[in-house]
Amino acid sequence: MEKRIQNASSLLDTSLGHCFVDGLTHKDENAVYNCLRAYAAVDNTQNAEDIFRSTVVAPLVQKVIPYSSSGVVSGSAGDELEEDYKQIKHLIAEDCTFLLQISSTENSGFHVFSFLANSILKEVLWAIQHGKPGAFSPGRPTEFLKNYKSSLGFLADLEGYCPSRSAVANFRAEAVYVDFMKQWNIGVYFSLRFQEIAGSLDSALVGSRLNPIQKSDSEHGLTLKQSLTLLECLKSCWREDVLLISISDKFLRLTLQLLSRYVNWLSAGLSARKNRNSGPNSPFEWAVSAAPDDLIYVIHDLDHLAADVCGNFIGHVFEILKSCSTEEVDLVKDSILQGGKSLKDLVPSVIDSIIDTLAEKCSEEVQQLQGIVAAYRMTKKPPPVRHSHYVSGVLRPLKVFLDGERATTYLTEDTKGKLVQGAAFKITGRYYELAADTVNTARKTETSLQRIRQGARARHGASSDTSGHNVTETDKICMQLFLDIQEYGRNLATLGVEAANIPSYTSLWQLVAPQDRQAEIRF
Repeated sequence: MEKRIQNASSLLDTSLGHCFVDGLTHKDENAVYNCLRAYAAVDNTQNAEDIFRSTVVAPLVQKVIPYSSSGVVSGSAGDELEEDYKQIKHLIAEDCTFLLQISSTENSGFHVFSFLANSILKEVLWAIQHGKPGAFSPGRPTEFLKNYKSSLGFLADLEGYCPSRSAVANFRAEAVYVDFMKQWNIGVYFSLRFQEIAGSLDSALVGSRLNPIQKSDSEHGLTLKQSLTLLECLKSCWREDVLLISISDKFLRLTLQLLSRYVNWLSAGLSARKNRNSGPNSPFEWAVSAAPDDLIYVIHDLDHLAADVCGNFIGHVFEILKSCSTEEVDLVKDSILQGGKSLKDLVPSVIDSIIDTLAEKCSEEVQQLQGIVAAYRMTKKPPPVRHSHYVSGVLRPLKVFLDGERATTYLTEDTKGKLVQGAAFKITGRYYELAADTVNTARKTETSLQRIRQGARARHGASSDTSGHNVTETDKICMQLFLDIQEYGRNLATLGVEAANIPSYTSLWQLVAPQDRQAEIRF
């Protein structure tokens, strides 16, 4: 009986197959309907799916994506799939709809068939694998993404033939659907994009100097190549031809990493500049060698980048993620705003670095006050009546900086005010240290000399009484410093700085001013 049953089954399959092929060829709905009932009754859905694939689907797909059965590409000009999918969708609508409609007849029991997956999608996958194998390669990220998005669109089009949500779920659960999605290695694609975008920023930050941009090339309002590269990299993460919504969390992480990389580059450079940590191969040479005018560009770009990141850029990201929940969007907003804040928080450090450099230059002029001692020690020079020549040059480096083209073009009034105040406090502090050291040394020397003179008079029996009205050398030195700091205070006033508000200036005044003028500060 077993052999007879096998023969009968084989005869049935053959006859049913011929009938099904004939019905498909002539689009005989009645014949196709009855054949499907027969296949369902004998639980042989696979034969029906294979016959539909080889009889109807394969010839259609072969017209669009030619391939040979041996697996050798038989004629494909490129690996792009968008146009191919358009043609295949059109052919499916023309020649396959009649069967798909029959198989989706309500209460027919034909839900056991999966022509979408095991006939159409399987044939398309086979054709791409053997006709355009490069379409799945992430080695060319732009083409890969385009093909992937086109494939998702094709799958969505096939799902449109499903009569219900449960049918869509069943379609997505089919082995061939899962296999089709596995062909697209999204992880490798992101890794390549990461290397491309992050590598671009790293290359820009490796240089030994800051690279200003020509004004004609600065369409984004930035002044440094490093800053422009950061902005371009940030935008690249969310470009339509780069971003994949399904892994938008990875691109968000990359966005924050780019901001952190730029901030760390600046922070480490400013720290090396402060500590004078430089060498022939130091990665921070750009910061150590940068002039104050160069750091103006940094301040300008940090302000501009922070405003852009927290404004237009975050708005663009919101537009892309508008389909996400409010909670998710809020988390994205907070993380990007924090990144923008980290840029803004660097501005005070850059200002401090400029202040340190300018204060150092100005302090070099202050050093000349030490010459006052030589001018009055052991000389008959009369008491001074005007300030020293060096005073007019103490604030000159600061004035030159503020009057420079870059400062007037790129610094806001608020930033200029912070720079002037900070520099005035530092310079005055240094002024006080040198003046206090000079006066204290002069007084100690004066005391020692007086003791020596008194000892000499005592040995020779001379009177030790001296007139209290004589002006000592230390008095002359203090008088000269008094005139100098008066002029210095006037110079501060021309920069908009109230000298009386600087504690070290008050201390300086009290150090050298006559007793009857200790309580006042006038210029």
